[in-house]
Amino acid sequence: MSDGAKVVALSGGIGGAKLALGLDRLLPACALTVVANTGDDFNHLGLHVSPDIDTLLYTLAGLDDPTKGWGRRDETWTFMKAIAALGGESWFLLGDGDLATHVERTRRLGAGETLSMVTEAFRQRFGIASRILPMSDDAVRTRVRTDEGWLDFQHYFVRRRCEPAVEALEFTGAVSARMAPDVAAAIADPALAAIIICPSNPYLSVDPILAVPGMREALRARRVPALAVSPIIAGQAVKGPTAKMMAELGLEPSAATVARHYEGLIDGLMVDALDADVEVPAGMRVFAAATLMRSLDDRIYLARTVLAAVAELAGGRA
Repeated sequence: MSDGAKVVALSGGIGGAKLALGLDRLLPACALTVVANTGDDFNHLGLHVSPDIDTLLYTLAGLDDPTKGWGRRDETWTFMKAIAALGGESWFLLGDGDLATHVERTRRLGAGETLSMVTEAFRQRFGIASRILPMSDDAVRTRVRTDEGWLDFQHYFVRRRCEPAVEALEFTGAVSARMAPDVAAAIADPALAAIIICPSNPYLSVDPILAVPGMREALRARRVPALAVSPIIAGQAVKGPTAKMMAELGLEPSAATVARHYEGLIDGLMVDALDADVEVPAGMRVFAAATLMRSLDDRIYLARTVLAAVAELAGGRA
């Protein structure tokens, strides 16, 4: 990629944050903009919690818990023990350091700041070079219809540990939501060189972003290459309920299904070497590499491979 070129990545969950970290380590300061899913956001114990934004903040700042994959490293849990002792809701864990993030975010939002403004302030405090933007400053909330009825996302994902069978999804508030101003500007930036969809759950993490009015249209009208990384390897999800959910929705858990899901929105699909022979829609190119990210070196390797692939796609679009 040329000097001054910029990249926009769509991210949700731990898999998205892993690739975002690799891209952050490779690209120059301010070259990467990560658009975060906020469909997982919810109010808990009176606090505004933004799980995917915080996973990106902690991961890119080197503060994440490498064992759990979420939350802060070296966390303490005095608050949760006290809440449990009082009979409060203790099903969603808020570590003491993590709690400070939610308290300060809630205070700033209550004072009139937007979620974009709060996230930018935290990014600067954490010394992160890449930009992290919420997909929208308006509330968009993922809800899951299960065989037990409708559940708010965190009640499905955390409280019920993804056990109920999924029948459908909805993104409440998406129809009237507006793309965050800085997101629209990043996609329209003349210096933009590529759009990358991280290996996040296509249905729970990426679709809420795509549900924001203007997002799908921007991808369809793209003047730069767009590439997605499949979160499915040989029919299995690296982490989380992606494969289980796909099967419950009547979809084959495969990289081919991921390719069809993004048809018209991407030019290329990065799959694991185990899926190198995947069939994709006409006009979509396949790139194969080792996509499992266990270490920082793995994240950087995949990021480098993804950037090489979009550069190759750009050559084909020239």
